[in-house]
Amino acid sequence: MTVNTVKPSVFDAGLPTLSYDVTDAPQEIYPQFRAAQQQAPIALGPIGPEVLSYELARTVLRDPQFVVPAGIHLSAHGITSGPLWDRVTRSILNMEGEEHRRLRSLVSRAFTPRATERMHDTIHSVINELIDSVIGSGHCEFVADIARPYPIPVICALLGAPREDWEQFSGWAEDIFKIVSFDINLAEEEPVVLKAWGEFDDYIDGMIAQRRQRLTDDLLSELIRIEGDGERLDAAELRMLAFSILVAGTDTTRSQLAASMQVLCDHPEQWALLRDEPDLAMRAVEETMRHSPSMCSTVRSAIDDVAIGEYTFPAGTFIIVNTYAANRDSAVYDDPTRFDITRDEPPPILTFGGGVHYCLGANLARLELAEALKILSQRFPNPRRVGEVPWKPLLGLSGPTSLTMEFG
Repeated sequence: MTVNTVKPSVFDAGLPTLSYDVTDAPQEIYPQFRAAQQQAPIALGPIGPEVLSYELARTVLRDPQFVVPAGIHLSAHGITSGPLWDRVTRSILNMEGEEHRRLRSLVSRAFTPRATERMHDTIHSVINELIDSVIGSGHCEFVADIARPYPIPVICALLGAPREDWEQFSGWAEDIFKIVSFDINLAEEEPVVLKAWGEFDDYIDGMIAQRRQRLTDDLLSELIRIEGDGERLDAAELRMLAFSILVAGTDTTRSQLAASMQVLCDHPEQWALLRDEPDLAMRAVEETMRHSPSMCSTVRSAIDDVAIGEYTFPAGTFIIVNTYAANRDSAVYDDPTRFDITRDEPPPILTFGGGVHYCLGANLARLELAEALKILSQRFPNPRRVGEVPWKPLLGLSGPTSLTMEFG
């Protein structure tokens, strides 16, 4: 007798369904995720299959048969070709295969622990200046006053740009980030994006020319130094990497800092723990990114028919790796909805991705968030939020759009 070992397609396996709207915030949808998670490791959502279990999410993130769909944010706006499409899909954030491995290997050499640690003084200077600007009033709008302006000076210092150019960088970033926004007409905004991107490239070209004459102690210099080891990054690659660092390291940090601050405000006993034991700051980062992440999901597509677990993903299937749900999987985390910055050696969070696309700047992001929370806990006595905190939708980059706070 022949036994049929073909695993059913995720579309024909009787999986639970999710019926949320793509504009809904993660907290609104979580009860659906939790209910579906108790039935199966995958559910069918409005975009496609959503991987909900921790183990299956980690497997998909690490499996090279699942790739990042090229230009997915642009495709959502109907842009599938042209100069903006070419620029976005040629960045390291969209690359796959051997070229991606080569560039990632080179960049990882520059993102050494020493390179991250030397940002310590800049991080302290920036966050303290932002706190100084609001501490006397006893209140602030945390997103606008603290979280939003925080990452750009750090990224600039990382690349080696002078302090007086931070605002210029911020302006370019605002325009370039339109490529990952769902609430605008990107086709109409494309000239604005391309203009800002072109000016940013010209600025980086000037920095590259200066560094080739005299190397300094910054990331751009480190990338150029790599050439002495027999490798070489050309000017276009250096520009692209600088752009990728700007895009990947700005809005993510902004949104997560605000999300982390909100959940700590909502759990004053945890804030008191952090205030009294500043060494818990890195644990606080891990737990806030597990419990209340601003990056709630990532998208992959199957390059062929792929059998994972009990199911088959047909070739070309768009898959949502729902890290928001996976980071609250009760099979992996004890009492997963409990917020506790003293969790003892919890499993690694999936918020930074996995496999060949694991976030290169994860250590820097952790440092930025941990040092900010540590200093905020010392300088903001008894912070409490005022009113509701609206969040951006689950898909894409979520997090609070405003967070009004009082302290003292």
